[in-house]
Amino acid sequence: MTVTGRCVYVPFWHWGRAGVLTGMSSLPPINWRYCGHQMKLWRTLAEVSREELAEESSYGCETIKSMEQGRRRPTLRVLEVADRLCGAHGLLVAAHDYLGPEPVVSRYDDFFRYEAEAIAYSSYEPLLIPGLLQTEETMRALFNGAWPPPDDEAIEGLVKARLGRQSLLKEQGRAFVFLIAEAPLRHPLAGPEAHKCQLGHLLDVGQQRNVAIQVLPAGSVVVSASFVLLELPSLQWIVYEEAHWTGLLYEESEKVSHFTRQHAAIGRMALPPAESERFIRKLVEGL
Repeated sequence: MTVTGRCVYVPFWHWGRAGVLTGMSSLPPINWRYCGHQMKLWRTLAEVSREELAEESSYGCETIKSMEQGRRRPTLRVLEVADRLCGAHGLLVAAHDYLGPEPVVSRYDDFFRYEAEAIAYSSYEPLLIPGLLQTEETMRALFNGAWPPPDDEAIEGLVKARLGRQSLLKEQGRAFVFLIAEAPLRHPLAGPEAHKCQLGHLLDVGQQRNVAIQVLPAGSVVVSASFVLLELPSLQWIVYEEAHWTGLLYEESEKVSHFTRQHAAIGRMALPPAESERFIRKLVEGL
């Protein structure tokens, strides 16, 4: 298994009119490029000029050129005209169904495999208690609150899997640093008593020599997405970023550097482990 380092979406792309891709930080979508190249091959083979195709389809020559180069998404109109002029027998028109965006692919399973292998785990969580630190009551409250709600069997499987992952914390050869925002520490998911147990669990786990828990006070930083940095035995670094409905994995040096610096910056604003422990104890006393 390898990590490609590519996401199913690229946030630096900006979509203009008529499906034009502008402000690109990388190549256009491969399905656009492949379809455009096929259109050009069919046109060349049939000895149809670009000007003929442009006139027949009521597009400009530069627009047709952009489509053939994959810089612009080929429209159904152009594909239909090209198919007819070039005698492609429906092969070009058939490509239209494959020109939409790729579906979002989750990397949760890949992340769990890397997590099990990692020798160092550094995370930031602004909204929830990290999964590796959750009590069973917190897990159940979280899973039961999901929408659409999972069935009982699915919840049992999720709880069992998350509890199983927590055995990693007991391996002293692994180092863990958890940066947790103040908000999830103050707002219970499963009621006051269950939350008191959850905070107590954080205090217990924080006593381990291989675990550091740091609280980020409210108002310290504006970073909404959680992420995890994993160092593998090969000394390679992997970044896992939570996104809506999915998780993304990166291995590119620039991405790793960005999240490493972000984690370090948040860590400097967070309370040291000893102060974080006192902070959590005061929260427990207030429940």
